[in-house]
Amino acid sequence: MTTPHPAEDQEPYGSEGRDRSLDVAVTGMAGRFPGAPDIATWWRALLRGEVLTTRLDREALLAAGENPAVVDSPDYVPVRGLLADADRFDHELFGISPREAALMDPQQRLMLETAWRALEDAGCDPTREERVTGVYASASSSAYLRAMLTSHTLDAAGVEEALRANEPDYMATRIAYRLGLTGPALTVLTACSSSLVAVHLAVQALLNGECEQAVVVAAAVDFPQLGHVHLPGGILSAAGACRPFDAEADGTLAGSGVAAVVLRRYEDAVDAGCSPHGVLIGSAVNNDGRAKAGYQAPSATGQEAVIRAALTAAGVGADTLGYLEAHATGTRVGDPIEWSAASSVLRELGAAPGRIAVGAVKANIGHLDAASGLVSLIKTLLVVRDGKVPPVTGFRSLNPLLETAGSPLRVRPDGFDWDGEGSPRRAGVSSFGIGGTNAHVVVEQAPAPAGPAPEDAPDGPEHLLVVSAATPDALRASAARLADWLPDHPAVPLADTARTLAAGRAPLPYRTAVAGRTRAELAGRLRAAGAARAVGRTAPPVVLLLPGQGSQYPGMAVPFADALPGFTTALDDCLTQLAEEPAARVRAALFDPGFPAAELERTELAQLALFCVEYAAATALGGLGVTPVALAGHSLGEFTAAALSGVLDLADALALVTARGRAMGACPPGAMASLAVGEDRARELAAAHGLELAAVNTPESCVLAGPAAAVEALAALDGPERARVLRTSHAFHTSLLDPAVPLIEEAAAGVRLGRPAVPYVANATGALLPAGTAVTARSFAEQARGTVRFADGLAAVARAHPGAVCVEAGPGQALSGMAVAAGLTAVPLGGRQGTLEALGALWAAGLPLDPAVLTRPGRPAHLPGYPFAGPRLLAPAATVRTAPPTAPAPTPGPAPEADAAPARTPGDLVAARWTELLGRPGLTPDADFFDLGGDSLLVVRLAHRLGEDLGVRVPVRSLLTGPTLAEHTALAASLLLAGDPR
Repeated sequence: MTTPHPAEDQEPYGSEGRDRSLDVAVTGMAGRFPGAPDIATWWRALLRGEVLTTRLDREALLAAGENPAVVDSPDYVPVRGLLADADRFDHELFGISPREAALMDPQQRLMLETAWRALEDAGCDPTREERVTGVYASASSSAYLRAMLTSHTLDAAGVEEALRANEPDYMATRIAYRLGLTGPALTVLTACSSSLVAVHLAVQALLNGECEQAVVVAAAVDFPQLGHVHLPGGILSAAGACRPFDAEADGTLAGSGVAAVVLRRYEDAVDAGCSPHGVLIGSAVNNDGRAKAGYQAPSATGQEAVIRAALTAAGVGADTLGYLEAHATGTRVGDPIEWSAASSVLRELGAAPGRIAVGAVKANIGHLDAASGLVSLIKTLLVVRDGKVPPVTGFRSLNPLLETAGSPLRVRPDGFDWDGEGSPRRAGVSSFGIGGTNAHVVVEQAPAPAGPAPEDAPDGPEHLLVVSAATPDALRASAARLADWLPDHPAVPLADTARTLAAGRAPLPYRTAVAGRTRAELAGRLRAAGAARAVGRTAPPVVLLLPGQGSQYPGMAVPFADALPGFTTALDDCLTQLAEEPAARVRAALFDPGFPAAELERTELAQLALFCVEYAAATALGGLGVTPVALAGHSLGEFTAAALSGVLDLADALALVTARGRAMGACPPGAMASLAVGEDRARELAAAHGLELAAVNTPESCVLAGPAAAVEALAALDGPERARVLRTSHAFHTSLLDPAVPLIEEAAAGVRLGRPAVPYVANATGALLPAGTAVTARSFAEQARGTVRFADGLAAVARAHPGAVCVEAGPGQALSGMAVAAGLTAVPLGGRQGTLEALGALWAAGLPLDPAVLTRPGRPAHLPGYPFAGPRLLAPAATVRTAPPTAPAPTPGPAPEADAAPARTPGDLVAARWTELLGRPGLTPDADFFDLGGDSLLVVRLAHRLGEDLGVRVPVRSLLTGPTLAEHTALAASLLLAGDPR
């Protein structure tokens, strides 16, 4: 492969002594182009040299509204760079009503979506960006607005709405408003050079300290997207192909697309760990003035001057450049002037003959008008980043009008690799506008980030990937795209991926979370992720489930210590309250999977170990923002609940649990068994086998206990009532525990008992003890002896907190199954899915848990963006209409009697006006005008319309202070009764 020849004296990367404090990093970018829905697809097509313009058939043109006479003209060229689905918009994501969205110019809709995606690519949450971020927006003239204004269907208010939804004055500020960005918000319009001029202005704002980050976004989408009529001598191609610098070039083509970049000061981006797509090291803007043949003519003098100024600002010579993305319209006048100007100034500044390869993206997609400069910049960033120069599509031989003698420029019809030979790859980008405003930017390859090798081993650390979206379909698409992306990007550490998803994506209503150690494992779980319910605006109530003896196992603290922040600290707080010897035994049992299971089953150790794990897990959850409204502990778990609710302080709780375990351990041995039967049948089986009812866990699950031989006999039975023996050493909650009761009561009487600040379930009664209830020492003793009525307790929780999420804060998942049987949602922290994924499930359920705290340190990564797929939206006034057929003359005669229209109630009138102004049918009484996309201006219109309907004066303030449909309806009814005429 041939590569540009660097100057012999060029120094290695970063050794030139340049002042990098004036460099600007491109941290994010996004775009949609003719024939390509995203940058990655587009870049692959450019490298293959594909023509992405579309030849439109006659039927499609007529359906889009083109005049048949124009289509059939011999001068009509039915070709353009067509942007697919340009009329779709995910308005719900931005809180925009369907009606307002339909009124908006599709260009401005696409700019909102693309700015969102670019911020995501930069590792920023578009809804919670804390940096002062500016918006610099450009778009072509709004054909959509012209269509509405010339439809003659809008009244004065409708015209005002259409102007506000489409005029360029509101372009940048609407993006800033919808994304909550607080830096400068400027619309930049200089015809074809608009978006590259916007880049220059954004760079200057960053360097001047006006903002910390900038989004530059531009669109060019005609409405409708049609072909063109070729005019002799015009700039549009007769052949339907744009062939810049070619001998057969005859003009350009119109194209549609949208693009955005995110910029930060280079040093800030490096400090934040960003991996820039490239670096802008110099830029300049000027105007031709009167030094040209006419207003629309280009000027070689102005173009030379702007390139020279940009290189001067960059502090580099033209001998360091290897590529130039030209404005390159493929016109007979424009190309020779641009070639001459660039050749002259680059040769003057040191570029050797044939050193600089020329690119021309218009050959692939047509001329994207106001967005063309930004599109050219994105292509150039890809060139210097990847070291690949795409071919100039359609080029066969050089235009003979171009001066080649000594020119640093060269055009190649084939692509080639550009390795830079140890120096940073550098390139220039030119964009020139009708009217003479010229812009040029100098781009440099970003240094390769230094960092750890990717972590992708089966025994490596576990990572949590969180994904959210505004709709179920978008969630499935996001998860699938991420699953496809993971195996193809092994160079991106999983820690970076996890951190970016957690901290650099918006937490939207539909969510899923998966955990794993390898890309393949995570990809598989993402593809298998099930449907999710939307989380509400307020977090659901949380109930902590605290298991009892039988759930313990050696090493049970390890999953919590590995995944739950704050757990180890809270556990240490528990263990430091114990004497040295029991603390060491508990620690060994909790962290050593090889600890003898039989020893851990001993009541004295099992209960103490379980209490410590549960208390530490619950405390750590509280540190993450998961605060319970109630506690439900099973047997021993009730003691943990008492400690967490404030009835017992930690030292007293540990002392009481120690005494309880010792007292129970001294009782005669026994056994326990679980059966899938209701309470009545359980009592029958207990009577038949000499056992007692120890627990009623669900309406269809009970525990019997007693002598080991009786339990074994019960377990030996076959059939659906076969018992499952539990891992216990005693028959808890039976008469075999009678000797322990006075000892437990005595121990409880020796500690200070407070009143619960958080309600918790009393096992003996199944009641939910309200906050502030007096708790007696006797109740702790009775709890050890009586039947655990956990099913009643969960039923009480479900009545008090419908919709609660139950979190099992301990080993195992037995209590979670019981909660599900009670109609509650349950997440076991120590279940089969693993603690990290369980924590992700809590976030997915809408709990106020920051997933970033669950990830390892990582840098922002360039991940797949949001899968926008909104509905098609067109304002009725903008749609193409055919002339209605002429109605026949009325036949003379008496008019038929019309049925009287039914009277409309105030509720009907209000709902009709809401639907008209918001575009939302099917309204409910609690619907909120502002939540559905309304604003203060629409309220003013609503007041006016309702005033006309009701014949009364409707106060705007009342509509603002009571914004629901029910309140507006009540207001309308009261105004009719008051009879205050307009």
